[in-house]
Amino acid sequence: MSLINKEIGEFSVQAYHEGSFKLVSKENVLGKWAVFFFYPADFTFVCPTELEDLANKYSDFQAAGCEVYSVSCDTHFVHKAWHDASDRIKKIGYPMLADPTHILSKDFEVYIEADGVAERGTFIVNPEGKIVAYEVNAGNVGRNADELLRKLQACQFVYEHGDEVCPAKWQPGAETLKPSLDLVGQL
Repeated sequence: MSLINKEIGEFSVQAYHEGSFKLVSKENVLGKWAVFFFYPADFTFVCPTELEDLANKYSDFQAAGCEVYSVSCDTHFVHKAWHDASDRIKKIGYPMLADPTHILSKDFEVYIEADGVAERGTFIVNPEGKIVAYEVNAGNVGRNADELLRKLQACQFVYEHGDEVCPAKWQPGAETLKPSLDLVGQL
């Protein structure tokens, strides 16, 4: 069953962000674009490479009007300890959400009950709180922040220009398509 256009559920979780603990809820998400970046666990192998890649692109996401939320089933205390112990994780400027009760990982359908961790899932949420794009990777395959940013920009474009669509490999400023009967069989 697809999660496209599913509205995210109510939540209130602890986060480690900018050197302190903060409460983040659905109300903080509504009204702007958001990326929820689930990963299995802190102090692991692939996860720090992904989170660092995302940290290196964070200013681009912010410039696009999007907040990034990394999410694992660890506590906010573990997020802080990882931040303090890892040079890669120290680069993170976005909120690191703690999901030890699995409220988020279950709502986004990425919780692996047998292991008590989240799948490697990425979700783009529009300002109405609805999922407009997502992908879930096997735990041993890392993601690419450049492609995630491109997908976000494409989602934003079609959100603002409902009569146009973005073809494969579309980049901001590139030509889009206007679906019509004239295009059927022509592409």
